[in-house]
Amino acid sequence: MPTKQIILASSSPRRIQMMKERGFDPVIITPDVDETVPEGAKPHVAVMFLALKKALYVEGVALERGYANGETVIAADTTVVWGGCMIGKPENPKEAFDILKKLCGNPHLVLTGVAVLKTGSTDRKVFYETSKVFFKEYTDEEIIAYANTKEPYDKAGGYAIQGTWGKHVDRIEGDRDNIMGFPWARIFPHLQIT
Repeated sequence: MPTKQIILASSSPRRIQMMKERGFDPVIITPDVDETVPEGAKPHVAVMFLALKKALYVEGVALERGYANGETVIAADTTVVWGGCMIGKPENPKEAFDILKKLCGNPHLVLTGVAVLKTGSTDRKVFYETSKVFFKEYTDEEIIAYANTKEPYDKAGGYAIQGTWGKHVDRIEGDRDNIMGFPWARIFPHLQIT
């Protein structure tokens, strides 16, 4: 079995693409975890909790598959926060509409929790990144048209900044990669394979 791999605990096409664009070819192991967070957890705690939960699950799978100790496992979890509430991924056009209607003309936060660990060791790094997104005003018709595409449904907040909805972003404060669910500048220093 190969050693010194980076194992990505995600099936997110965006996270995979971001790693490949930067010269990494990670092993993909999808975490199969319950994404319930502790009651009353603040958003930044919730995303770190879920990222670590995913990383620990995938660490176990990797070791069962024969990967050596010391492999790097990375996991991330992203949420959108508006009005003090976490907004997850919409499941249908009505939910997508309701979310994007709330965000219309309003700023919101995007938080990504990240966990990086080495298999078979106690070396664990857990952190989060926050960015702020300011949306322009847009029409109900624009929301409905977007909600009838595939794009909103695997994304926290019901939109992809790198997709067609990006035209409605007025400005951002913070890391754009974080809004895509993978704050690369914070992650990269932890991915040095030695």
